[in-house]
Amino acid sequence: MKVKGIKRGQIIELLEIVENIPDGVEIAIDLEPPIEHSETQKTLTDEERLVRLNKLFGVWKDQPELIDIFAEIDKERHAYRGRVIDSIDTQDNS
Repeated sequence: MKVKGIKRGQIIELLEIVENIPDGVEIAIDLEPPIEHSETQKTLTDEERLVRLNKLFGVWKDQPELIDIFAEIDKERHAYRGRVIDSIDTQDNS
């Protein structure tokens, strides 16, 4: 069984429910550091980073509905959402 957890000092908090092991039972744990902290992860060169970015930029290519989507977003962002406040002259001050 493989379960993820978070180490806090000498305590490991499990991130998933484990129902088949009762509380208080001693267990053996095989620890593996997360991939992002592993020494096997290599640093990308500027060229490799640029290639990956260009792939991402091309994802939205040739999608005409994006123009409508961004127009709607722009319209919503700039819509006036103020409230109407009665002037002092029209308020009932009785």
